[in-house]
Amino acid sequence: MAHQGTPDRPARLGKPFAAHALRRPDQRGAPAGVVLLLPRGKEVSGRPPSPVAGWASMRALGRRLARAGEPHGLAVHLVRYRRGGWNGPEAALAEEATRAVEEAVLLHGDVPVCLVGVGMGGRAALRAAGHPGVVSVVALAPWLPADPEHGAAGPEPEPVKQLASRQVLIVHGTDDARVAPDRSFRLAERIKKTNREVCRFEVHTDGHALRGYRWEVHTLTADFALGTLFGTPLPRAVRDALAAPPPLGLRMPLASGFGRVRER
Repeated sequence: MAHQGTPDRPARLGKPFAAHALRRPDQRGAPAGVVLLLPRGKEVSGRPPSPVAGWASMRALGRRLARAGEPHGLAVHLVRYRRGGWNGPEAALAEEATRAVEEAVLLHGDVPVCLVGVGMGGRAALRAAGHPGVVSVVALAPWLPADPEHGAAGPEPEPVKQLASRQVLIVHGTDDARVAPDRSFRLAERIKKTNREVCRFEVHTDGHALRGYRWEVHTLTADFALGTLFGTPLPRAVRDALAAPPPLGLRMPLASGFGRVRER
């Protein structure tokens, strides 16, 4: 039975993205898999962000995923945060992501879920991966805190136990001036110690928003999501990255034009 939000506590999931402008998502059958898109957030905020801004920021990726996943029965939802900040130890966005997975399971049944997060949403996706419905995570330019200095007091390092048995893809621009790319590399190293199913791609000369190679990033995200949800063949670059020992598989360059010529 579909989960219905009440007026004071609206559902976190927006309507699924349509693969085609003239076809409504509700004209399809029951989905066989779900992607939840987690937009950017702030470090501290108790206010809900603008739903229009969140939708606009994820529109291109959402539609791309919906088109690619339509033959497989994929539903793609944007997560609407009730609180737009991480808010320190509260980790509010991770809680938002976990509740969104629960709503997706209530809405669609026992189907596999892939979390795709951008910026602070990427951190939330990685944290919420422990939900039993989640099979894979994509973190695009994830916002991660700086590691504490050696011997200095500071916050605990990002947890990785929840990522056991999950397939994980991290993508980061080498010219990201907002979040140092080495932060996601070090996190990927820690995940790789207990989980072989993690890879990380570097987008050379691209910044935090990954605008310079948007086509390639969206293609990589869609290929990874469909492969982990439905068992479609992963691109050779992803297979090579997963198989390579660190640091090679965690510093895999995302080639210009990736996805424009399909492999056999």
